[in-house]
Amino acid sequence: QVQLVESGGGLVQAGGSLRLSCAASTNRILINNMAWYRQPPGKERELVASLATGGDTNYARSVQGRFTISRDNVNILYLQMNNLKPEDTAVYYCYEKLREYAYGGSYYDPKDYWGQGTQVTVSS
Repeated sequence: QVQLVESGGGLVQAGGSLRLSCAASTNRILINNMAWYRQPPGKERELVASLATGGDTNYARSVQGRFTISRDNVNILYLQMNNLKPEDTAVYYCYEKLREYAYGGSYYDPKDYWGQGTQVTVSS
């Protein structure tokens, strides 16, 4: 079973920056889509940014121009967050739709995977 492990959350003052990382527990995967979601206190989970296999990105209007989603060549997903605001305070989750290696060069059908969540707190 693939696991997604997040790191990089923490406490930062308004205007500061953080970079979140999300690494899969194995590289024997084929990734379809990658994304970051967040859940502010008392609110529902919302999409922050997404990255398709072809490189297309999509951002929530509230973070456009401040956040950047990217991946490296070993399938680590990043979210660079600049000019953070108190309203960015939330638990951030990475998400991947991926296919896990089965055997003999074949892969299982795509499934959704979530990270454990990392807390980001922005003080005013």
